[in-house]
Amino acid sequence: AVVSTQSCHYGRGKNKIPVFCPAIIDGAVGDVMYFHSYNREGLIMDLTQDIRAINRTAVGAQKSGMIILGGGVIKHHIANANLMRNGTDFSVYINTAQPFDGSDSGATPDEAVSWGKIKHGCKEPVKIYCEATLVFPLIVAQTFAKYHQKRFEKSKTTNE
Repeated sequence: AVVSTQSCHYGRGKNKIPVFCPAIIDGAVGDVMYFHSYNREGLIMDLTQDIRAINRTAVGAQKSGMIILGGGVIKHHIANANLMRNGTDFSVYINTAQPFDGSDSGATPDEAVSWGKIKHGCKEPVKIYCEATLVFPLIVAQTFAKYHQKRFEKSKTTNE
């Protein structure tokens, strides 16, 4: 249990939000382990439980969205979990990777649509070519600023 309220994991732990580290089961090996675990009991690996939990979370979701900061293994796992539910409903990638080198990090949302990781007809999947730690706080701040501005204007009108 995380005791320190200063920890980034404090709120996560308090709200029972899981943390996954799927790097060792990246890609097809993880997919095979996921499907194998249903047919043959006895394959006991915490990583297998992780991939099942990641996929189960995606498959069981009424709606699913991805905000991917950076790329690499976690981008693949989140997108791949959504493949198990026929694609995500919303998608935003924020990273500096370019598609020319063939890396998963550089892949565009169109590539994910072609695999079924993002649903066909998903409303404007977006890739922002920018350093994530620079732009994501600005996006979050603007989102909350709009929400609080609307709330403020509504309360001001109600109080007059």
